[in-house]
Amino acid sequence: MGEFKLIAPFEPQGDQPQATAKLWEGRNKGYKYQTLLGVTGSGKTYSMAVVIEGYQKPTLVMAPNKILAAQLCNEFKEFFPGNAVEYFVSYYDYYQPEAYIPQTDTYIEKDSSINAEIEKLRYSATDALFSRNDVIIVASVSCIYSLGSPEEYKGQRVVLEVGRFYDRQELFSSLVKVQYERNEIDFSRGKFRAKGDTVDIFPAYRDTAIRVDFWGDEVDRILEIDPLTGEVLGSMDSVLISPATHFLTAEDSL
Repeated sequence: MGEFKLIAPFEPQGDQPQATAKLWEGRNKGYKYQTLLGVTGSGKTYSMAVVIEGYQKPTLVMAPNKILAAQLCNEFKEFFPGNAVEYFVSYYDYYQPEAYIPQTDTYIEKDSSINAEIEKLRYSATDALFSRNDVIIVASVSCIYSLGSPEEYKGQRVVLEVGRFYDRQELFSSLVKVQYERNEIDFSRGKFRAKGDTVDIFPAYRDTAIRVDFWGDEVDRILEIDPLTGEVLGSMDSVLISPATHFLTAEDSL
């Protein structure tokens, strides 16, 4: 983690070496904009991947629609299997803004439907940006809209470490402040539960949950578990729990 490593079963062919060399030359000259032209299937995505590996910086790739963004995201995941390639598009499956039709004196109420899986991917993209440097975000125009303060988001993440002491009620309060809901029955993303000396947290941006076992007030171990079966998938020395929402305000800012 921390360095882009391009994995491809082939070497640059045709005009690809020249294209990547020109892009790299433009970058070194400080060009703000460069245009890469090519027909479908000519290897433009691979050329971009070569530049990303050489540049070693977090990268935003914008696509005109969700379908193309998903296609590019899958391609970049194949090129960078060891790095964080994330998908960030609008989470609305359906959105009807409120409207008024004066001819018939009809008011149409606002209605929308949110895709929970895409919402998770948006949170995953945000968490990756704060957690690591080797990140490629493939996004639609949705990424240009404000998500609140990055400083507030980063500053309110909950840190858990093996061997540290925590007041459990303060831990619960910290989770609630970043929009996690305590629910002992419906354990789903963005919720946590507590049973005896065990606290389970289901981050809003993951498919797996975090189990924190306490010995008194001390964290004895931190496990990654299957949220449905409880099967232990791994262990860790520490974990950062990012907020379950993009919109946060610290108490001293109110």
